[in-house]
Amino acid sequence: MTTPAPKAVFGDYLELTKPRLSMLSVMTTLIGYAAARPPWVPVEFIALLIGTSLAAGGVAALNQWFEADTDARMKRTASRPIPAGKIPDGTAFIIGIMACIVALGLIFAKVNGLAALFTLLTIFSYLLWYTPAKRTSRWSTEIGALAGAFPPLIGWSAAEGGVSTLGWILFGILVIWQIPHFMAIAWVYRRDYAAVDFPMLSVRDETGNWVAGWSLVNAVLLLILSVLPWPLGLTTALYGVVALLAGLWFLWCAVVFVRPTDRDRSARRLFHASIIYLPITLLALVADRVLFF
Repeated sequence: MTTPAPKAVFGDYLELTKPRLSMLSVMTTLIGYAAARPPWVPVEFIALLIGTSLAAGGVAALNQWFEADTDARMKRTASRPIPAGKIPDGTAFIIGIMACIVALGLIFAKVNGLAALFTLLTIFSYLLWYTPAKRTSRWSTEIGALAGAFPPLIGWSAAEGGVSTLGWILFGILVIWQIPHFMAIAWVYRRDYAAVDFPMLSVRDETGNWVAGWSLVNAVLLLILSVLPWPLGLTTALYGVVALLAGLWFLWCAVVFVRPTDRDRSARRLFHASIIYLPITLLALVADRVLFF
């Protein structure tokens, strides 16, 4: 006699959307929108908020549908709704597809075509490029960083109808920030990734020296790029000083990660620093733009 699968509750459907990761996508979209300083158009803003929320949740659901087999074999993901048997994979697929379709239609109709295009690029790059690359490529983290950096361009193009220099710098900050952020995660969970044969750098580099070194390189690049809007005259010294101090602190955490002693602990410290660094820097950017431009 087989044991019936546990019945799904609201929390399981919420977990299918990866709410924390989806919230990051929505927030960076709104950061791009606010930093571009658009006129206040409530319908446009609400459509952008709902549309990006649906797109992020839909992509997350489809990603879990794609990766249900490997999720079931990793300790940190085995309890997700699909491998745990709480949500059928067909249901997850329909939820994901419908959410993405509605998101694209809403953003195209109520925001503009370029914002819808960047939304489509986010969906396609994450599902059709990054997700399969995790099984085959050492560069999957970098591919994922590109896919995950499109949301600010959605917001910026929603505000301006195009993307100016600061919008592209914001895109670059999101790309580079994700490398040390995800390298820290990949090192902490390297045994999980090895168990499903994901050829990530943290799996191939048993010492962690290359993982930490690559994180340090990107922390240096992040410091330079994040401060760049100040000398270009796109922000004032308020943002520049915040970005400089936050970047130096984040860089120090990356330096500590390079040290071979207690690397697991320093990886967790770098991960937590990345979570604190990003909102401080981005909120300083928005505050500077709104107050002084």
